[in-house]
Amino acid sequence: MRSRTYQRTGWPISEIGYGMWGLGGWTGSDDAETAASLEEAVRLGCTFFDTAWAYGAGHSERLLAALYRNHQNLGLRLATKIPPKNQRWIQLDGFTLDEVFPPDHVRAFTERSLKNLGVDAIDVQQLHAWSDRWANEDRLLRTLEDLKREGKVRSWGISVNRWEPTNVLKALATGLIDSVQVVYNIFDQAPEDELFPYCLQHGIAIIARVPFDEGSLTGMLTPSTRWPEGDWRNLYFPPAHLAEALEHVDRLRPLVPPGMTLPELALRFILHHPAVTTVIPGMRKLAHVRANCGVSDGRPLATDLIAQLRAHRWERDWVVA
Repeated sequence: MRSRTYQRTGWPISEIGYGMWGLGGWTGSDDAETAASLEEAVRLGCTFFDTAWAYGAGHSERLLAALYRNHQNLGLRLATKIPPKNQRWIQLDGFTLDEVFPPDHVRAFTERSLKNLGVDAIDVQQLHAWSDRWANEDRLLRTLEDLKREGKVRSWGISVNRWEPTNVLKALATGLIDSVQVVYNIFDQAPEDELFPYCLQHGIAIIARVPFDEGSLTGMLTPSTRWPEGDWRNLYFPPAHLAEALEHVDRLRPLVPPGMTLPELALRFILHHPAVTTVIPGMRKLAHVRANCGVSDGRPLATDLIAQLRAHRWERDWVVA
């Protein structure tokens, strides 16, 4: 496993990280399978693990705590997130700071995550949704500074809203945010326009999430794919959206080189960009862990292939949670 540098702290972290959203209670998740997959990721050199309190109301954090207890000498870096107080994840511009991230809420959930993770300090604590209208709220900024000064948080990040990669630039200008977690994949290339150049210039880490577009870029979805009631993917892929996504995937398939899978191509595209510090695919099965971690071999995609993939940028008008 190759590593890249989390700039503000100098930590080496694996360029393939582990996204733990699907491990906190998604349809089909199994704790024993999760534990085996996490252990295999560590064996293969994965050192960056991204979870959140919202992933099963702390369940995913506690799963990560068990892993960390077994490998405290390996330099694993743990990232988690504070949920918005009002549990609203999109269209946040109409809400006040007190409705979403009041200082006492930020502190309380940091304490909860410290307990769930079983650590004295969180390596990367993130705000799990954002609007730049709060970027200059002194009460929030002082709380972030205080928690870092107290040694409870080592670095601060923001997980920006889907398809809003510039709705964080004012927060970054405060100098208090060390990383940005953003949707970035073959279809969603907008972060390259403004966010990535800014972060490269100012030494801010990029955590690339949703590398497979919630499943379409695995190549495994079909027009008849459905998920059980209550599964979030039903909101992202209602039949009309799924059909549209599959059309885009079909146009992409001829570019997959011989001997390479579509998921491998998707990960290699993300890793080509120098702004990306780590990419965090969700991995529940051992086969997925082995395949995804195996992409970290230092073999870049050809320049002409990158150029062809850029033509698959997709500016969509979907509204999802």
